[in-house]
Amino acid sequence: MPKPGGFVVEADGGSRGNPGPAGYGAVVLDPATGETLAERAEYIGVATNNVAEYKGLIAGLKAARELAPDAQVLVRMDSKLVVEQMSGRWKIKHPDMKPLAAEAAKILPRAQVTYEWIPREKNKHADRLANEAMDAGKRGKQWEPSDSTAALDASAARALSAVPPSGPPGDAAAGAAAVRAALAAGGGTSGRGAASRGAGFSDEASGGAASGVAAEPAPAAAAAGAAEAAGAAADAPSRGQGWGPDMGAPATFVLLRHGETALTPQKRFSGSGGSDPELSPAGRRQAAAVAGALAARGTVQTVISSPLRRCRETAQAVADRLGLTVTVEDGLREVDFGAWEGLTFAEVQERFPDDLQAWLDSPRAAPTGGGESFTAATRRISATRDRLLAAHAGRTVLLVTHVTPVKILVRLALGAPPEALFRMELSAASLSAVAYYADGNASVRLLNDTSHLR
Repeated sequence: MPKPGGFVVEADGGSRGNPGPAGYGAVVLDPATGETLAERAEYIGVATNNVAEYKGLIAGLKAARELAPDAQVLVRMDSKLVVEQMSGRWKIKHPDMKPLAAEAAKILPRAQVTYEWIPREKNKHADRLANEAMDAGKRGKQWEPSDSTAALDASAARALSAVPPSGPPGDAAAGAAAVRAALAAGGGTSGRGAASRGAGFSDEASGGAASGVAAEPAPAAAAAGAAEAAGAAADAPSRGQGWGPDMGAPATFVLLRHGETALTPQKRFSGSGGSDPELSPAGRRQAAAVAGALAARGTVQTVISSPLRRCRETAQAVADRLGLTVTVEDGLREVDFGAWEGLTFAEVQERFPDDLQAWLDSPRAAPTGGGESFTAATRRISATRDRLLAAHAGRTVLLVTHVTPVKILVRLALGAPPEALFRMELSAASLSAVAYYADGNASVRLLNDTSHLR
């Protein structure tokens, strides 16, 4: 894998006739978030599949170089020929391939580039771009970014993000109404769809729903029902469709958002750079209730907490009930919201409108005053996840943390795009569970209604 700060390049090419009308596609991705950083595609006239594949590789490497010339790059292609030749394991004999391989090799220093073969079904993004380029050539035109369905998805998301919030941060009903209004006005969606981003996203300020478009909560349940959700992921199949091979016992992370603080009902930003509030009386009751639920289930073997006080207090309540100790993990801390700490969404919108809009538009944008971007947080939380998985293979571990870390872990487990962070609701003291299997797959179980824990 590329070093931190590097890129993944996925490239493909095709020819309708081999040789025949041909085109290539390439995409540069952030390896931590899966975010699309650049797309390239071109109709190249009559050529073979292999020529088109090499052209796609060249375009992808050049796009990565434009972004950061010193970055480590992992190239993933479904062309065994190109991967083996560029890795130096196969000789290049065909006269059409030699100059293309030489051009590709000169774009970045050899030490910066690693090649990996992937099956065709895992190279769909680049394959789609190549087909879009060939389709454009058939019409007598060249591919443009507007031809990309991914670009259309982004356009729809930006159109909906312009809808102003019609309620306080975390107000799911108001946010949903705003999206319906946007759709009625013609701001439709394409592909994966999009959500309004007008309703804030933070530890306390969100109260859960960043966009106001909430995932449907589970029906109200007794505390024992919450405990069932915490352990149920371990019983799920290893793959999203059908039953996979026996991968052994998964590592299961039970994700518990801390109980309420005084800032929670006020919907104020409360990250790792603020006042570090303690649990409120309601939050302490929530912690005690969820501790009882987890004790009834009896599956948690280890308790790990964010270093922030509200999490440590919640974790200690659970650990005391289970007879366990609490381990503090700095990587589970909440995002630092910089100058927005302690403010409501409306106050941030009034004082820092441009910074707030940039933050809503891109996961790479950070809050005012040196806060942490979602892209940076994803890298941190991904590294924490990997470290904890290596240390707790086959075990059930309770992670007591915050809104952002839970949403990032769930998003990554689902393979969802970065904008999915704005489409989840997460209540105080809510439980989620992710089971991680040996083949790299994961299954997610959610229970988000904690009204019975108040």
